[in-house]
Amino acid sequence: MEMWTIQRRNQVLDTILLLGIVLVLININGVESRKYSASLTDFGGVGDGVTSNTKAFQAAIFNLSQYASDGGSLLFVPPGKWLTGSFSLTSHFTLHIHKDATLLASQDESEWAVIDPLPSYGRGRDADGGRYISLIFGTNLTDVVITGDNGTIDGQGVTWWNKFHKGELKYTRPYLIEIMYSNEVQISNLTLMNSPSWNVHPVYSSNVVVQGLTILAPVTSPNTDGINPDSCTNTRIEDCYIVSGDDCVAVKSGWDEYGIKFGMPTKQLVIRRLTCISPFSAVIALGSEMSGGIEDVRAEDITGINSESAVRIKTAVGRGNYVKDIYVRRMTMKTMKMVFWMAGNYGSHPDNDYDPNAIPVIQNINFRDVVAENVTMAARLEGIPGHPFSGICISNTTIGLTQKPKKIQWNCTEIAGVSSNVTPQPCNLLTDQGPDNACNFPEDSFTSAIVYGSTRLTRTPMNNEEQCHIGNSAERSLSQYISTWEIDFS
Repeated sequence: MEMWTIQRRNQVLDTILLLGIVLVLININGVESRKYSASLTDFGGVGDGVTSNTKAFQAAIFNLSQYASDGGSLLFVPPGKWLTGSFSLTSHFTLHIHKDATLLASQDESEWAVIDPLPSYGRGRDADGGRYISLIFGTNLTDVVITGDNGTIDGQGVTWWNKFHKGELKYTRPYLIEIMYSNEVQISNLTLMNSPSWNVHPVYSSNVVVQGLTILAPVTSPNTDGINPDSCTNTRIEDCYIVSGDDCVAVKSGWDEYGIKFGMPTKQLVIRRLTCISPFSAVIALGSEMSGGIEDVRAEDITGINSESAVRIKTAVGRGNYVKDIYVRRMTMKTMKMVFWMAGNYGSHPDNDYDPNAIPVIQNINFRDVVAENVTMAARLEGIPGHPFSGICISNTTIGLTQKPKKIQWNCTEIAGVSSNVTPQPCNLLTDQGPDNACNFPEDSFTSAIVYGSTRLTRTPMNNEEQCHIGNSAERSLSQYISTWEIDFS
């Protein structure tokens, strides 16, 4: 009788907590209230960190999918540790992870289906052929929200990293979240950690918001990119803090002949209020898989700490297409190997069938209002012989050097552009236009808010004090999360 009473009380508490969450969600910007809701425990979920909940997640979402055309549904993950393999989402659906809930990715490979490689890539990134499905997956969806009040998704990636280093992988490692061929996607207010590979991968999708994420991975973990918008239109990445073993944000659109054939660019992308720590990679990377094209990217209010480079363009002969109309302003960088890096010889290819006449065009790249300190080298800008990167503009930029800087601060080949009010003095290929000639940064010409049903997603801009707080928090987390490494960029 006593055990039945305890179980019944726990069920009642779960129900009360779920109702409270639903009532709160009705009033939160960015999460549409859903007509139907359920808790994972309603489908046999057990949050003990040991019991597999893969079938519980799959059964819950299958059951809730019947309400997609009738007001939508919400699945609540209550406090606990919820071991699970991969599960797929449905349309008009919210997955809400409580702040005291942690999803633990299963290390049992049988719980990870193998799916086809992305058509714009032609093969897996780690190995030929297929790839393991992501932990949270969705395809051909409309109006899907993955959120929480800072709930946690832990990929438990060490086993996958070790297999990668030992060359034991038959297929490409899974990502934490991948949403494909979808419209109206929100991923917000979560902590993601220890992903087997990339963390967040929206691909072939439109109207995407990624907001308020904390993403953590050991800085030596392989390919643990933070957020990778890939062949997406109208995407916003805002208010995220990322510690990564690879690029914090990597903008992509397909690989060589496969990306050219698929022909879907990434465009209309906004990145705002990003704080990044990535000692061996970039704060923001464009490429190297950019064969569908990348255009109309705006990045502002970016903080980089102990990172290899601020903004890096990576491409090569065979990639084809373009990176153009890139606008960056208000970057603050602390302890960097270099600030600006463009490479036209980033040479990895999916196979030997790439077109050697597919030359990427890099043009209209703009940087302004940049402050950096403790930097080893200002810039390495290397275009493709006979096909220079053009229209580069750098203005109002002050780069403070480390005590052991490189002798040559600006290494420039096969580029053309202008500069204004830049210290140290740029290379001659960036013609000095004199003071007060700022590079362009157009205001948003595309959708200023993304709409989900009756809910409009907007974000009140931070004031200077809030932005300063993010920077200070990042520096504190540097010592808390990464306590055993030192980087010498000299």
